[in-house]
Amino acid sequence: MDILSMTFEELSEAFAQNSIQTFRAKQVWEWLHKHQTLDYDEMLNLPKTLRAELKEKFPIIACAVKGKQTASDGTVKMLYEMQGGDYVECVIMKYKYGLSLCVSTEVGCKMGCAFCASTIGGFKRRLTAGEMLSEIYLAQKESGERISHIVLMGMGEPLDNFDNVMRFISLATDEKGLNLSMRNISLSTCGLVPEIEKLMQKHLQLTLSVSLHAPNNEIRNRIMPVNSRYPIEKLLDVCREYTLKTSRRISFEYSMLSGVNDSDECARELASRLRGMLCHVNLIPVNEVSGSPFRPSSPERVKKFTEILEKSGINATVRRKLGSDIDASCGQLRLRQKERGK
Repeated sequence: MDILSMTFEELSEAFAQNSIQTFRAKQVWEWLHKHQTLDYDEMLNLPKTLRAELKEKFPIIACAVKGKQTASDGTVKMLYEMQGGDYVECVIMKYKYGLSLCVSTEVGCKMGCAFCASTIGGFKRRLTAGEMLSEIYLAQKESGERISHIVLMGMGEPLDNFDNVMRFISLATDEKGLNLSMRNISLSTCGLVPEIEKLMQKHLQLTLSVSLHAPNNEIRNRIMPVNSRYPIEKLLDVCREYTLKTSRRISFEYSMLSGVNDSDECARELASRLRGMLCHVNLIPVNEVSGSPFRPSSPERVKKFTEILEKSGINATVRRKLGSDIDASCGQLRLRQKERGK
């Protein structure tokens, strides 16, 4: 049983069914989620016999640190090895308000976005809620500081792993555990319309980020295969409905790709599409990815694109480029590890 993915109530019930004293559930929960201890041998107030029983019946399925890269701006890229030998990545980012962690939700990605390193390595499997939690716990130990914000924008498509991600969010915001604020969580999607509709029914106070990356179907079809299933008109319709039902602003992620989606015409078309919606556009100067034909737009082009959006009444900012001197794009470090054959 995946103990790290259990709620406190589920853990208590499982212990009772295995004739383990009730108060032990509280002790184990606090070791796991208060102290972020991922090894039963470190839970010193538990009898050795109980620790042995827990190892057998309730293994802690978590990731382990395989490697890391540190950028000159303080950004830290973590490579985690999962049980079974798979690899995922997460990124610790420093801001004025504290540390933010970019969390992976899957091993690889099946969405096939042409400019993304995660999809180059191929899709292997979905992560459990506990595995996602362990990314945070190990990052906090690595940094020596509390992670105050998380962005589900690492490897994988979060809404493709809907149930596990919802459980992860519930556990991460549990006041008996990590106690993250729901408003400090951002969830990114490439545009899975049925899952956005499911998320909308939950009325969560998180920030939904939609990876748009193009102002029309012609360009989006070329770089994002998901658009063939859910064209931009259908996607934006559900986004408008989402903002009306949740009263939450949507952030549209827009990677600036030189000569692909960064023209003045693209900016004007994007502004026309989004006019009147409760939204914000986050322009992203992409990191170059080995093996990808795409290159980042020039600073001058990004500036002009931003100006056109703002003059059209669209709130837009340029994301601060972090980790440019390391393999900062999600999937790159995993690819290097696979190339080494280790």
